[in-house]
Amino acid sequence: MALQCKEVGKSSDSASVEEADSLNPSYRISRAVSKLKHTENLPKKHSSRSSTAVYFARKAVITNDRREAGDYIPDGCCTIIDLPRALVSEILHCLEPKDLGIVCCVSTLLQNLASDHYRWKEFYCQRWGLPLATTVSPGSSPAEEKTWKDLFVEREHKSKSFMGRFSIDTLRGHTETVRVVCLLQSAKLIFTGGYDSIVRMWDVEEGLVLASSPPIGCTVRAIAADSELLLAGGTDAFIQCWKVIAGHPHLFDIADSTINHGLEFRLWGHHGPITCLSLDSTRIFSGSWDMSVRIWDKINFKCINILRHGDWVWDLVPRGSTIVSSAGSDVYVWDSSSGNIVDAIHNAHIGNTYALARNYLGDLLFTGGESGDIHMFEITQDNGSEIKLRATWKPHESSVHSLAFEFPWLVSCSCDGRLALIDVRKLLKSTCSLGSKYSRINQPSSNAVEPPQRMLHGSGNGLFSVAIGADRIICGGEGGVVRIWNFSQALEIEERVLASRRIRMEHRMRRRRVQIEMNSKSGLADQISGASKWNQKSTNRNTSCHGKRREQKSKGSSN
Repeated sequence: MALQCKEVGKSSDSASVEEADSLNPSYRISRAVSKLKHTENLPKKHSSRSSTAVYFARKAVITNDRREAGDYIPDGCCTIIDLPRALVSEILHCLEPKDLGIVCCVSTLLQNLASDHYRWKEFYCQRWGLPLATTVSPGSSPAEEKTWKDLFVEREHKSKSFMGRFSIDTLRGHTETVRVVCLLQSAKLIFTGGYDSIVRMWDVEEGLVLASSPPIGCTVRAIAADSELLLAGGTDAFIQCWKVIAGHPHLFDIADSTINHGLEFRLWGHHGPITCLSLDSTRIFSGSWDMSVRIWDKINFKCINILRHGDWVWDLVPRGSTIVSSAGSDVYVWDSSSGNIVDAIHNAHIGNTYALARNYLGDLLFTGGESGDIHMFEITQDNGSEIKLRATWKPHESSVHSLAFEFPWLVSCSCDGRLALIDVRKLLKSTCSLGSKYSRINQPSSNAVEPPQRMLHGSGNGLFSVAIGADRIICGGEGGVVRIWNFSQALEIEERVLASRRIRMEHRMRRRRVQIEMNSKSGLADQISGASKWNQKSTNRNTSCHGKRREQKSKGSSN
């Protein structure tokens, strides 16, 4: 089926168009495309482009419905495929992922256009960034290259695994409390540190310790890593650094510092314990109880900027050109290039704001406080920076010490020994406006915000750090134990459960049909046997009556 596009005409027959939409079999496809209606309320700078795209989309659906209904279509019509590809792309760009998937089912031609549309790449990168590079082992053939649509659908499907069944793996090796865990997804490595002043490197899949550093001489409170550099921040105001072995990404030799040949060194500059660390492609970010955030050059390891605060810095999260940091109970948004404050949230929580998290684009900010509550803010920078509180949860009875976010899941850990999983997908709504880069947030009432979708209980000890990724949730806390909630088999287990449930249902229905057949046969047999018994009884009754009559007649004749 090919959608048709009609030339500009009069709009006096809108009533007949509505009737055609409601009666035609392609109404479901029409309804998917008709969601473009609300783009009429866009700002004026987008109105001309959006109105053109919406007009052609509406005319395409209406003309197609009329053609299928047998109505007369004037000359001058063409299929939507005959339109310029740029215009078709604008029309498809107005759709949400679900509706774009529906368009793929309309026809072969539209399937080719919608499946390869660049919008799928935008959907994926806006939520998770670029896909992680996967290495191919020698001797094995590389996997077939996937389209952006396939990658998006696969990742979206995997996000459902955190509501499924899980297994818990326990990593033992630390002798004291674990203060920080760091997950490096690209290499499937976990780095942990704590009060025993040792940094340990673990394999995610096997759960085995790969290497342990010598004691650095102080408590490890922060760890950050990428494919080139591993950082550990201690309470003695220095940053312990390990470079990768040349030519071997993700290969850190942290076990023996005597043969590292310059691969291990320290950065000095802070005057208090290091509480948070982060990395991007060119810079290192460190926060400290000396009430400052320092920005370091990643090549020459020189401090290039200092962001002064008025209280102890607890956490920081850089995204793009901005850095969000928490100091005391306040949260600050900084321009990472100039070092100027862009915006601030004063008294974000009652008490200290211990934990921060942001989505990939950085327009969603999550904060965790000493009172056990979690806030979600939206950062808009259309006409200057503006921060608005959008949602609040209180899943914990004690302080929230760490937050981690991977779309759509926000994970928090607390001193009460529990983890909270919050799905923020329902709080987001897609704007079909042209030029829009990310979903805006619904504005629910205070009673409309759902509680956390799931609570995970640990061993009862306090939890201090959490990370999410690779279908796993990693958490460290008191007792020197690192726990991994493994959801990698959740979807397979769910499929097996559903399959076994269907088999049991089929067997049950089969047994029910057999039982019904047996009951019907036994009922017929009972009817036959009952009729024979009734005939026999009536025969016996008749013979007895005839016998009595004969006796009476014989007595009468004798008398």
